[in-house]
Parts: sequence; structure tokens; C-alpha cells
Amino acid sequence: MLHGLGGSARAWDGVIAALDAEFEAAPIDLPGFGEARDATDLGVADMADQVAAIVRQRAAARWLLVGHSMGGKIASIVAARALAGEPGLFGLAGVVLLAGSPPSPEPMDEDKRREMIGWAAGGPLDAAAAQAFVAANVAAPLDPVAQRLTIDDLERSSRQAWLAWLERGSREDWSIDVGTLKLPALIIVGSADGELGEAGQHATNALVYPRASIVVENNAAHLLHLERPREVARHIGRFWHQRAGISPAMPEEFVRLVGSARVSRRMRAALATRAIADDPDYLPGVLSPAQLKTLRALADRVLPQTAPAIDLAARIDAQLATGQGDGWRFADMPPDRTAYALALDGLDGFGDLPEPERQARLSQLESGGFGLATLSAQQMQHWFEDLRADLVRIWVAHPATMARMGFDGFANGGDGVRKQGFELLAAGEREPWEALAEMPR
Repeated sequence: MLHGLGGSARAWDGVIAALDAEFEAAPIDLPGFGEARDATDLGVADMADQVAAIVRQRAAARWLLVGHSMGGKIASIVAARALAGEPGLFGLAGVVLLAGSPPSPEPMDEDKRREMIGWAAGGPLDAAAAQAFVAANVAAPLDPVAQRLTIDDLERSSRQAWLAWLERGSREDWSIDVGTLKLPALIIVGSADGELGEAGQHATNALVYPRASIVVENNAAHLLHLERPREVARHIGRFWHQRAGISPAMPEEFVRLVGSARVSRRMRAALATRAIADDPDYLPGVLSPAQLKTLRALADRVLPQTAPAIDLAARIDAQLATGQGDGWRFADMPPDRTAYALALDGLDGFGDLPEPERQARLSQLESGGFGLATLSAQQMQHWFEDLRADLVRIWVAHPATMARMGFDGFANGGDGVRKQGFELLAAGEREPWEALAEMPR
């Protein structure tokens, strides 16, 4: 949990108290603030480095980044590094931004910026400046405890850190480094906020996070976690249960192996992307909604899963949209997009059939006994073979499936010159480093 300008880890106390017990909160004092006010490395990159180091130290199997205002920019940078396969950051499940500063330069009125810089002209903020900052960033007075805590945090903030953010950090453009992050994301804003309110988030962070949901808290402004701690906690809990936390979990041993020096950044990045929870509101990019429904019914019958399940059908549609796949097709088959559309149209209503009829239809497909006007029985047989290959390939490629199977073949070499490889190759042999050796199958 990353605080905003002038805040500290204590700013999250109210939210943490209201969170469900299943969450283990890790609020951080960013360099120059809170207990870290004497730090001297105060740049945006320094803050991101510190957060990444703490994530590595905690080594959680699944984790969220929650960033308020300034902390939102840092959260996005760390999230991009996690998805790029940086060691020790595997397991990121989603991002929550509270009036988050974007990776691009923060939209800020220049008169307001000059005024805030002026507050620190002669040293750290005094009580009058701190009170002015709070008054400008809330829709109604804070409760006395939150007010005193916030004023105290502002007064003890490092003058150098305050100026570093306003004069440099907030103006830095990290857009290229961060790119587009297809993570589950929640953006919470106050209805009375200014440049980082709803309109500002649609113009900035919503473009970085195409899967983001934006929630507006009425009669709140910029200090959301202090103004609405219980509501913020409720939004985080709902986001986890409905969006970020609905993918299959992975054991800590497996996560540590993925983060180790035996795994390359490129492989780690691929596994991190595959581990992201599927979008429950996924809109098909190639298939029609009816075709996707039929494909989901086929997937459930061909490769049944226990909950939480991987949305294999949505992943096939995404594969078709990007033109990716296994690189070949039967000679008598049209391109994959066309083949899938024609076959699924011919199987429309499959999910509504009684179980015996569904099984009979699959047996017909497998044996070459079911044809269409658009695809012959042999073509449908070939398509069904391709479908099964696609489903199994995507399922096995998911890191949670790898962990369940006890597969660690991806850990054959990191980014160094020498690739470690495997020494013990006989059946039943495992090397001392293999973390999955004692994992239940």
C-alpha cells in the first residue's frame, strides 16, 4: 500500500482496520516520508526500487498493489516491472489506484503547483500549510484522529522529498516504460476531486489499464483513504473476490521457483501474463457472443476444471484475435478464424443439450461422423482435434496447472551466460533445488 504526497504508511490505518482478515496489509513509507523521512534517494525510480525490494522480501504468492495519488504512479511502474518478468515480482494479481497519479506527467494546475512549492520554501511544511493542504483535498472535515495523523505526516515530510515530487517526479513521463497493463485494475475517485478525479482518470490511467473499473465515491475528494476508509476497504475486497483473485492459486514454493535465477525474465514474463485472472466480463474479439458461449460449453465438457477455472474459451478467442496459435493447420481446413466460426455456428445450442446428447455429439465429432453444409465431416473431425489441442495447450501452459502437475521444466536457465540446465535426468530423480519435489499432486 503506497501513500500519496505528504502521507505515510499510517495513512492506511483506517482502511487496514476495515479490511477482511484474509488480507495481509503491507503499508510502506516511501523515501522522504513517514519513518523514511531521512532518506536521500527521492526520485520516482528510487521509490519504485524500494517497493520492489519490499515485495521481494515478503515473497507473497499473490499480491495487490494499492497506490494513492503519488503512490499510484509508483504502483504502475512496479506493476510494469512485474509483468516484464523482473526477478522476485511474480504473483501480482491486480492494481488498485485511489486518485492515482498516472505514469504520464500528472495533470496539475501550475498555480497550485507553485503554491505547494512555496509552502516548503523555507523548510518543511508548517501547521498552516499542512492544514491548507488537507482543506484543499477533502470534501468535508476529517475525523479528529485522521486529521491529526495527516497534519503530523505532512509536517514531518522531508522538504527535499516534497520538492522532488512537485518539481520533478510528478512531471516525469514513464508512459513508454509502463505501456499498457492488461491487469485487473480498480480506480477509486472522489466526486469532488480535481485533476485526478473521474475525468482525469479516464484520460490517463484508464488508458494504461484497459481492464480498469472506475468507482466514484460521492461527497469525497482527494484523500479517499482518510475520508472513506471503510468504503475503500469494501471496494478492495469486492475487487479481489470478483476480479483479481478469481484465478487458480499457486503454492509459495512454485512462486519462489518462478522468481529464482533459474528462470529467465522472458519466461517469467510469459508466466506472469498467463497467471492473470480472466476478465469475467470478457467481450470476444473474433467470435460472436453465441459462438463464445458454445465454445465455453465445449471446453467445459472436453476439459472439465475445478473452481476457480481458467476461461479457456476466452483465451482461444484472444489467440484468434492476435493471429497466434500453434502455427499449423490441416491442409483441408480454412484459416483458424474461419474454421472456428463455421464449426461453432454448426454446434450452436450444444450447451443446452442433455448430457447424453452432448456426449454423443462429441463422439460423432471425434469419429468423423458429424458434418455441416459449410464443413465436411472430415473437416469437423480435424477441427475438433485442433480444438482439443488448443484447449489442452492453453490449460497446461497456465502456471497453476504446471504447479499442480509438478512440472518445472521451464527452470532450465536464467539470464546469465551459463544456463544451469538439469543434471539428473532419470525417471523419478529430482535435483535438490526442485521446489516441487514434495508438493502434493
